Amino acid sequence: MTINFNSYYLMRVSKVKFNTQIQPDFFKVLRDRVNNYFDENQITRFANAKMKFKTVFMLSLYFIPWILMLTGLVQTVPMVYLMWVLMGLGMSGIGLSIMHDANHGAYSKKKWVNKSLGFMLNFLGGYHLNWRIQHNVLHHSYTNIDGFDEDIQTKLMRFSPLQKRKWMHRFQAFYAPFFYSLMSIYWLISKDFEQLARYNKKKLLSTQDITLKKAIVEVIINKLWYIGLFIVLPLILIPVAWFHILIGFMIMHFITGLALALIFQPAHVVEDSSFFAPDEDMRIDNNWAIHQMQTTANYAHGSKLFSWFIGGLNYQIEHHLFPNVCHIHYHKISKIVKETAAEYGVAYRQHKTFFGALRSHFVLLNQLGTGSYDKKLVKA
Repeated sequence: MTINFNSYYLMRVSKVKFNTQIQPDFFKVLRDRVNNYFDENQITRFANAKMKFKTVFMLSLYFIPWILMLTGLVQTVPMVYLMWVLMGLGMSGIGLSIMHDANHGAYSKKKWVNKSLGFMLNFLGGYHLNWRIQHNVLHHSYTNIDGFDEDIQTKLMRFSPLQKRKWMHRFQAFYAPFFYSLMSIYWLISKDFEQLARYNKKKLLSTQDITLKKAIVEVIINKLWYIGLFIVLPLILIPVAWFHILIGFMIMHFITGLALALIFQPAHVVEDSSFFAPDEDMRIDNNWAIHQMQTTANYAHGSKLFSWFIGGLNYQIEHHLFPNVCHIHYHKISKIVKETAAEYGVAYRQHKTFFGALRSHFVLLNQLGTGSYDKKLVKA
């Protein structure tokens, strides 16, 4: 079995050039060792029985409360709110575990399985093809590179010292959780349409073999049936006041948006993260794999239940180096990655706890917002 990172995306859209002469053996040796782990243990890099159980659990956590409300088995206001909360947890679990692995092609060796489970993002209010471009193509290829990694590009927040600081950024450590909670609502209402226009202009839609016209039609149709299923039907069938339905729907999305942001951000935007911009020749003076190690951090390796729920994304280093390996294997291969990194003198960044990583994220947000981070750079 041979495992490669998503070189397909790099070849199709790459403008930034990484320096392949810097420690070229690191990733070659690491990849061979990880391949040997799967071969020697005679296990697949895709989903196993534990992952399939998790898939059923997360899908049930999302859809069963919805069915209970629509069928009238749950009718009281407190129980209706509880169902929306459970759906928020299920929605988060699907996004962090199932949809995420599938859209990386890491869930199954069968393309139709990955395609079907990847489409689950549309049941969360998003559009799967946009997600693949933003996450697989831009974020994974150009992690923490200003102007390329859309995960650190937003007008409301300053996520990199290479970005211009505005007056409102002074307060970003305080208002960040509110805007984080709106993430999936933003997907539903506006983000997908903005991305289609932007990706078409950058000729990135072609990486998904789709035209702008067809993509717009798909997005509109997907949004309409999503709203029909999760807003219109509940308004018609659930015997509570309409505003309880809308509030419950928003609570579900608040939970999801906050969960997704607080899981992903402490992996790349923390105090010891590195941030880059290409030179005038569009080069990064670093090897791609070393770049991933410098821009990515792990956390909470000792929390198995937490890691299970968030799709192993506390092993973000392993995920970035081997995105087409199912997250259920990250714990095991993390030992190989850590040992190989130490052997080659490559820093393996990690926080002992999730709250430690979260604290580091908000400390950095404050430093970037107040300008104290910039002052440290000047002194250095």
